[in-house]
Amino acid sequence: MQADGLSRRDLIKNVAAFGVAAAPVLANAEIDYANVPFLGGSDKIDINNANVRVYTKLPGMYPTIAGIICKYGPYQTVEDLYKVPSLSAEQKQIIKKYEKNLLALEPAPEVDVHAVCAALLTLVQYIEDKFNNGLYR
Repeated sequence: MQADGLSRRDLIKNVAAFGVAAAPVLANAEIDYANVPFLGGSDKIDINNANVRVYTKLPGMYPTIAGIICKYGPYQTVEDLYKVPSLSAEQKQIIKKYEKNLLALEPAPEVDVHAVCAALLTLVQYIEDKFNNGLYR
């Protein structure tokens, strides 16, 4: 079928050649936020930029301790968590248990994560078990 002088085979060949030529350019694309893996995609959690839901990976941290972490940030170091006034001794022990999984990276200016965390925590505390929130325990 050559309606306009170009066969399907030629068209597919040209598209494939373009794809091969464009691949190196696409591989050099800029990443909007380089620390995305620390927002829930790895075993490390950035305490300055991750939201409260990321802490579900660490038993005992979600929702109370996670909400407190989000509320009182940003932090210079992970050790700053132990200076938060509303953490009990038990809660500090739980944080100590997962300290190797926590990072304190530079806060991203694009999102006020702490305001989002505080709002989400309030919502979660009231309706956590009323609806299926997608978490299967």
